[in-house]
Amino acid sequence: MSVEEGTANHGRLLGTVRGPQDVKRMTAEQLDILAAEIRDFLIAKVSRTGGHIGPNLGVVELTLAMHRVFDSPRDRLLFDTGHQAYVHKIITGRQEGFDKLRQRGGLSGYPNQAESEHDLIENSHASTALSYADGLAKAYALRGEKRAVVAVVGDGALTGGMCWEALNNIATAGNPLVIVVNDNGRSYSPTIGGLADHLSSLRLNPGYEKVLDTVKDALGNTPFVGKPMYEVLHAVKKGIKDAVAPQAMFEDLGIKYVGPVDGHDVAAVESALRAAKNFNGPVIVHAVTRKGYGYRPAEEDEADCLHGPGGAFDVETGQLVAAPSVKWTHVFADELVKIADERPDVVGITAAMAEPTGIATLARKYPERVYDVGIAEQHAATSAAGLAMGGLHPVVAVYATFLNRAFDQVLLDVAMHKLPVTFVLDRAGITGPDGPSHYGIWDMSVFGVVPGLRIAAPRDSASLREELRDAVAVDDGPTILRFPTGTVAADLPAVRRVGAVDVLAESARTDVLLVAVGSFAGLGMEVAARVAEQGYGVTVVDPRWVRPVPAELVELAAGHRLVVTVEDGVRVGGVGDALGQAMRDADVRVPLKDLGVPADWHPHGTRAQILADLGLTAQDVARDVTGWISGLDAQPVDPAADEATAKN
Repeated sequence: MSVEEGTANHGRLLGTVRGPQDVKRMTAEQLDILAAEIRDFLIAKVSRTGGHIGPNLGVVELTLAMHRVFDSPRDRLLFDTGHQAYVHKIITGRQEGFDKLRQRGGLSGYPNQAESEHDLIENSHASTALSYADGLAKAYALRGEKRAVVAVVGDGALTGGMCWEALNNIATAGNPLVIVVNDNGRSYSPTIGGLADHLSSLRLNPGYEKVLDTVKDALGNTPFVGKPMYEVLHAVKKGIKDAVAPQAMFEDLGIKYVGPVDGHDVAAVESALRAAKNFNGPVIVHAVTRKGYGYRPAEEDEADCLHGPGGAFDVETGQLVAAPSVKWTHVFADELVKIADERPDVVGITAAMAEPTGIATLARKYPERVYDVGIAEQHAATSAAGLAMGGLHPVVAVYATFLNRAFDQVLLDVAMHKLPVTFVLDRAGITGPDGPSHYGIWDMSVFGVVPGLRIAAPRDSASLREELRDAVAVDDGPTILRFPTGTVAADLPAVRRVGAVDVLAESARTDVLLVAVGSFAGLGMEVAARVAEQGYGVTVVDPRWVRPVPAELVELAAGHRLVVTVEDGVRVGGVGDALGQAMRDADVRVPLKDLGVPADWHPHGTRAQILADLGLTAQDVARDVTGWISGLDAQPVDPAADEATAKN
């Protein structure tokens, strides 16, 4: 039976769920049926839109148990990263929105305050939920509000330093807070049965804690034998606990621990969560789950259990429906391996994104030369600094949006030491369906202020390969290479090169210098053709290296009547701003207009839709350029200026 048939025939129970209260009323047998229906629903819907299918199949029972134990939205449920919140959305009355998941006008792929009162945090960067939870718990305690705070954190997120900073503060504050560790990367089996359940209940019994504290105080005041005796008793207790529930990850945090529990057993998770809820302090509930659970193609996908197919996929096989194409990431990965073949000093670093960024290609050939540091971009940058100090040239590959988290490290740990580290930013610019927290629109602005840092923006496959080689050849400071998501643009050869600047098109008339940054080169060519139809000449250039501003670009600007920049990044502090400053410094008084992305939170949708909304299409830009240059023609003549020009 197909998934679609399963959804139609067995979705009757799911159809009755309009909110968490409907789930609370169900029997154990009904919950098992509901879990199966939710999986059928998810597979059927996400196979049409793309999205994070693997993580959500793994948290069905876990999410059901959470909504049965806690009272959302009064109790706050926080999902770290948020890509595993689809089941939460289903339970909180948003089933209809899944027909347009991650599409314009449909559900976001992450929690979204505008969608539901059950969603609180929208930031989909990992390792942040525990810090939110710490602050919320402190606020509720100070205000005297009896509201539970629950943070769901994946074992991958625990590789991020923010989690451990937050855990340290959570333990110190001692406020009621439940931390659910969704562990889908463990090889050991959860401990199941009455003894484990009994020990979990015992550890969370306030009377038990009081007795332990009393014993500790009494023994501590006993000369000679007191402290050693307490340490022996504590070691015995800890030994029994570890024998039943492995917890090396959480040792000595000062936070109570329950688990591991079978994350696919609603009753077991409920039992642990209720015990944690009734304990007046912070508790870790360790739930072991299987990513992609219940869907064979996901379970058998060794790479990432169908973590997040970027588009529609075949339900039977899990394979993407669209024909494969050459992606920007593929070109980078291929060229990096070629460079590594030639240069044994080149090494790769990534932050839990080996496959998506292409670093995995290098790892398959040179595993000893690749380092995946987990969700720890700050550490990645400074570790790269150490590698560079040790005589290597690290290539750090991350999504553009995630490098924002390591600004201080890039500034002070890498750039101030003038270290040769190359940062490769995938998914730069407007990326589309993943929404505002994933848009890589900040890098050229944010990192443009770093002294000695060079930023390149390739326009096509050939320029990506060339500029990557240029970057790793730099030995006196850091470099950034940025490119967008999706299919790589067709190669666009330059007419000529002026210094570092590629001239892509030029005319007998020098009315407009159009500076097309990176992947907007093709748009620039189309704009030039449209503006030419109105009788104006446009020179289209690709600066290749946008920071620092090439001197040749300023010289070219001086020879035109109008300069227009168009970039796939925020305007404030972007390439247009930088060029404008360079022109002022050189006393080039040609007017400049900069087109780019407004510094705002732009909704999810396709890249094309969002660029159209922002007026960054060939038609829009051509209309603007024509209006600006014709406006210069219409300006009144200044006789005094003409006379001065004639005298000169």
